[in-house]
Amino acid sequence: LQKILILLQVTLSVVVGKTLMILFPNAMKRYILKMGEKSRMNQNPKFSYENWGPTFFSFKYLLFVLKVKWKRLEDEAYEGHPAPNTPVVTLGGEVHHLLDFMEDNRPLILNFGSCT
Repeated sequence: LQKILILLQVTLSVVVGKTLMILFPNAMKRYILKMGEKSRMNQNPKFSYENWGPTFFSFKYLLFVLKVKWKRLEDEAYEGHPAPNTPVVTLGGEVHHLLDFMEDNRPLILNFGSCT
């Protein structure tokens, strides 16, 4: 049921976004560039809007957002229940799962920090 609701929400969002891009291309470009400021995508001079802007609200975009949102359903943690075995990527680019780093019966400590 959750996946169906997410499918409907994301599909509606993509249809509305694509329609607005067709009807109001300049306004949507400004909106997408504003979103790009938050992620700093537009700070790289070699990565122009023409490279990534038109991909918003495309079919590939729809599939990607669905994949991410559906994957997040598996990552929910609840008090008193086992932790989710979330995929993580090492600095070397290798994909592992969080619980792969457990050793014997030692606790696994996660330290979240910021590089900015």
